[in-house]
Amino acid sequence: MDGALCLVPLRGIPLIQHGDDLASLILQALDATHQRLQPRDVLVVAQKIVSKAEGRSVDLRSVTPSERAIHYADAAGKDARLVELILSESTEVVRHRPGVLIVAHRLGLVMANAGIDVSNVGPEGEQRVLLLPLDPDRSCREIRERLHARTGVDVAVLVIDSIGRAWRNGTVGTAIGVSGLPALVDLRGQPDLFGRALQSTEIGLADEVAAAASLVMGQAGEGCPVVLARGVPYERREARIRELIRPKPLDLFR
Repeated sequence: MDGALCLVPLRGIPLIQHGDDLASLILQALDATHQRLQPRDVLVVAQKIVSKAEGRSVDLRSVTPSERAIHYADAAGKDARLVELILSESTEVVRHRPGVLIVAHRLGLVMANAGIDVSNVGPEGEQRVLLLPLDPDRSCREIRERLHARTGVDVAVLVIDSIGRAWRNGTVGTAIGVSGLPALVDLRGQPDLFGRALQSTEIGLADEVAAAASLVMGQAGEGCPVVLARGVPYERREARIRELIRPKPLDLFR
């Protein structure tokens, strides 16, 4: 159907270990789901499996908190070792209060706890946490290149995470890495229905795809970390996720 968007969760991807080839596992899941990649497809990948494959887990027992981390840990009521990792991943502490530590991540994202994850990281009782990938754009590009080498089909790849927003409750699937898809689509200058030129319309395309895919990906124990999106309207070009990050002087929430 012209204009339709199809979202297919790819089942059967195993628990990811450090060093796993995500492209190969995605191809296996495509076969198991009876799907074949097509040009203009978008593969949406959960940050968690990318971080695991890239060895971004840390044992809290190996972390020694600094005085600064202890200060913020006392203020926010958090484990000082976790706060040490949060600070090491961040460029600025934006806000803090009991239970909450909002920081500017080194990737430019403003988020709680620097995106460090403690859920679905390992068995109960372990003290491991998961950091964001070092370079999510590069992660997307490498998966895309490996898929192209194996299939001859050039698709777009997103890495997404669940992130809260300054002005609304609830987390939403949000793109943190992109390759082969415009992160931001600038419609300024295009005519509206009445021929008037649009003055300020920019579409966060990567985030819209991320939010849609997260609905079928799940947030808890569903175990479906990759979604095939087909029918996404976009013009192919290279992009970086920083297209979506508002410069600090224009960020009225900081």
